[in-house]
Amino acid sequence: MRVPSLPRGLAAGAARGAGRLSQRLGRGGGTTLPGLVLTRLRPEATAEMAQSVPGGVVLLSGTNGKTTTARLVRAVLDASGTRVVANTAGSNLERGVAAALLDADGAEMALFEVDEAALPALITQTKPRAVALMNLFRDQLDRYGELEHLVERWREAVAGLDPATVVIYNADDPAVAEVAGQHPNTVSYGIDDARVGRDRLPHAADTTDCRRCGAPLHYDMVTISHLGRWSCPECGLTRPQPDVGATRVELHGMGGQRLALDAPGGPIELSLRLPGMHNAYNAVAATATALALGLAPESIGPALARRPAAFGRAERTSVGDARITTLLAKNPAGANENIRTMLLEGGPLHVVVLLNDRTADGQDVSWIWDVDYELLLDSDRLASLVVGGDRAYDMALRFRYAGLDTDRISVVPPVPAALDAGLRACGTGELYVLPTYTALLELQGVLAERGLAPAFWEDQ
Repeated sequence: MRVPSLPRGLAAGAARGAGRLSQRLGRGGGTTLPGLVLTRLRPEATAEMAQSVPGGVVLLSGTNGKTTTARLVRAVLDASGTRVVANTAGSNLERGVAAALLDADGAEMALFEVDEAALPALITQTKPRAVALMNLFRDQLDRYGELEHLVERWREAVAGLDPATVVIYNADDPAVAEVAGQHPNTVSYGIDDARVGRDRLPHAADTTDCRRCGAPLHYDMVTISHLGRWSCPECGLTRPQPDVGATRVELHGMGGQRLALDAPGGPIELSLRLPGMHNAYNAVAATATALALGLAPESIGPALARRPAAFGRAERTSVGDARITTLLAKNPAGANENIRTMLLEGGPLHVVVLLNDRTADGQDVSWIWDVDYELLLDSDRLASLVVGGDRAYDMALRFRYAGLDTDRISVVPPVPAALDAGLRACGTGELYVLPTYTALLELQGVLAERGLAPAFWEDQ
């Protein structure tokens, strides 16, 4: 028997109370529990609250980069004076969206990063004015299943969109481009600078066959995993020319990057504090989304230039005379780009890798065998390595198979102790920490407890 919904005000009051209690008890920032309580007491609350936001809802989804891209879009909206409600702390299932909407009073627009698997349901619930489809990589196979499953779910979701909804999509991802291409109202984006491309697919690339006929795709340029300038020699399906394309990408290691973009309203120059090719894509995605929302092109560059790294995504923390750079590494595509970005820096590299296998990480850790950790060894610059987390010994085995002598691998499973071991090894230098998601939360908790960083839910 279906339990009747509580009145909206009563359900919202109970949800807010649950959030305050969670914070007081030190159980979290109240970014998830209020939404969970609210949707249990009033299942239709998310749809009701979403429809009450006058400027509509914007959803951003993808395997990698949605937190950073949402922050960048938020920066442009803030600069325009738009009052925005967002799931800033990254709780990206319906419960996180519902919790954020509880604080939507006075908001003119809602901006949410959304889990790839949760996207179809949230499209139905929120009836968005815009949806940004960023990328699809292998991730959490025990939870999502094969990539094909997500592609088909996205296809159905896009097919059900209102024709007036604008779909912003990554033209360089063959699966995403093919799914979005069926929609009548789109803005595409991509990387067009051949100087930053690679001439062949990496061994761990995901979407390498044509979505239409199944033939192997041909690539003129590869950027990240299976992203790039692709075409099918059999049926003629080809990467669309991006509406917003990066014609120049200058990567400056951890110092950031500069980009030149071609866009419908004219060229746009970006100077970012965010490193790596993956953040080049995030910046172009954010620019395309901002333009699709009608924001002034001249406001985009200055707004993005001021935005620092998101929680755990090239975030830097000073610890005495040392500095920690945290690079979330939760799947092969992301981890490989973090390694390549680190290698743009000069000098020896002190590294801590934290591997957990909890629900939010994915319990299948076989993905570590598709990460190119060998690049660290081939560079001959790996000065120290500490492996920690629940599956520290699996990571140690991975590095042993990569060719690293056992006596150069420090296995320290507890996250606080692994961090301390890394700091001792780096001295007054830079320590790079590559954690999976729950290990990142543990790490941030340690830093917050030591007064070195805010709690993750305080990240704005």
